[in-house]
Amino acid sequence: MGEVDPAFIQPQEHRPKPDITRAEGIPLIDLSTISSPNSTLDNDQALGVLVDEIGDACKSWGVFFRTQLLSLLHISLPMRNSPGGLISGPEYPADLREVCEEYAKEIEKLAYKLMGLIALSLGLPEDRFHGFFEEQTSFIRLNHYPPCPVPDLALGVGRHKDAFALTILAQDDVGGLEVKRKTDGEWLWVKPTPNAYIINVGDIIQVWSNDTYESVEHRAMVNSGRERFSIPYFLGPAHYTNVQPLEELVNQQNPAKYKPYNWGKFLVTRKRSNFQKLDVENIQIHHFKIPESEMAEKLD
Repeated sequence: MGEVDPAFIQPQEHRPKPDITRAEGIPLIDLSTISSPNSTLDNDQALGVLVDEIGDACKSWGVFFRTQLLSLLHISLPMRNSPGGLISGPEYPADLREVCEEYAKEIEKLAYKLMGLIALSLGLPEDRFHGFFEEQTSFIRLNHYPPCPVPDLALGVGRHKDAFALTILAQDDVGGLEVKRKTDGEWLWVKPTPNAYIINVGDIIQVWSNDTYESVEHRAMVNSGRERFSIPYFLGPAHYTNVQPLEELVNQQNPAKYKPYNWGKFLVTRKRSNFQKLDVENIQIHHFKIPESEMAEKLD
């Protein structure tokens, strides 16, 4: 087992495959067509194209790339400045706090823009989701995955879906993200795309959209020779938000598929169980799924 704690060894059915299968076809979406001052496209035309692209990506993959990283943050500044590659003790950069705060403000703007485009793709007003995030529970995480002597037995992060509304991931060139293809359940390696974010649809959007869009199951592999860094931003609504299918997307032919749940209580329960070895499954949105028999009664 080398130097790996046995606690990190995955059960046989969850271990990474020796042969990596690349994810082909994940959409690469360029927002500069509507945000660049030098754009020559008609704004309405460009917006319509983007909305269609994002809608298709959310339906077919639940994940897509957004090109052009924010230039204000060099990922190496929070991650690589200390001799060991980790932020520790007096070695951290003096301006780390200011850089991270500025990054958080800019990434929040991007998240709102993406939520507006997702709203439009569902036939909703562009600002439909904004009210949910006035007292948001969003946060940024700085991840470091050290080299692993047995990468075929362990994972950096096990399989999961993001409970939040949206995840915006910045990562280095090492790569390690795998997504589960919806059509056949195959795990696919997502090759890092230079200067691009990876956008994940989260569980809250799945519920709000009444399953029109589905969050993507994913995990993180480790590397035997190189360490990996990533910076995910998780967009979460106010803690008092009751998450349920939006009334505009529910009708007699398409009844609500989820019971309402309180986001704050859900988040606390999820966080507590994340750090415990329990004999029960961590809380998931499918625990609030309305049985098909009940939905059939509503159709009758």
